Amino acid sequence: MRDQAQRFPLAWPMHWKRTPPDKRERASFRHTARIPSSRIINGQPVAETREMRRRLTIAEAIDRLAAELQRLGARDEILSTNVPVNLKGLPYSIAKEPPDTGTAVYVTLGGKPLVFACDKWDRVADNIAAVAQHIDALRRIERYGVGRIEQAFVGYAALPPSAEDWRIVLGVGEYATPEQVSAAFLERMRTAHPDVGGTHEEAARLTAARDLALKVLAG
Repeated sequence: MRDQAQRFPLAWPMHWKRTPPDKRERASFRHTARIPSSRIINGQPVAETREMRRRLTIAEAIDRLAAELQRLGARDEILSTNVPVNLKGLPYSIAKEPPDTGTAVYVTLGGKPLVFACDKWDRVADNIAAVAQHIDALRRIERYGVGRIEQAFVGYAALPPSAEDWRIVLGVGEYATPEQVSAAFLERMRTAHPDVGGTHEEAARLTAARDLALKVLAG
């Protein structure tokens, strides 16, 4: 899996549901800077600070992610996005926002490959920050004594890309709807079904792909 995970372009994890571009939202992640200033009170200068809040840059979001991964004890991190990478293998912070703002983070934890992915937000920096905040939330399971860290990450096992990916089997696009999946299934069954010259194996393959697709798209 790690040999096939890439930093650019985005390597979205197999079987993870995508957010259609028109459904992505604007996030509220912000960078807060404290700026020294002063003002005159009763004729005397008084030092103070004021806060400035602005949207995160990709570099700032990566710093948040790196800090959370370090606390987690993860290794072999690969940050995958549609932003071209610099010589260090990290997305350029001032790059133009790509049409697909999704982010996937591949890591090794306790010898096991894991992946975290987010494409809910309309900026790459915000999706990176969302992954960082999500990891922090998962770590609290162990921090508060409610469960073990292993339990928190059960659903994040990174599966290798496969030719049996339902999108490939059914021939549908990245943002296919359940209706499109069902239509593609019926179209291919016209020639794959044993009654019309196909095979039981091919029909079973299509059926399994459709069932998995509908399960994934249902969340």
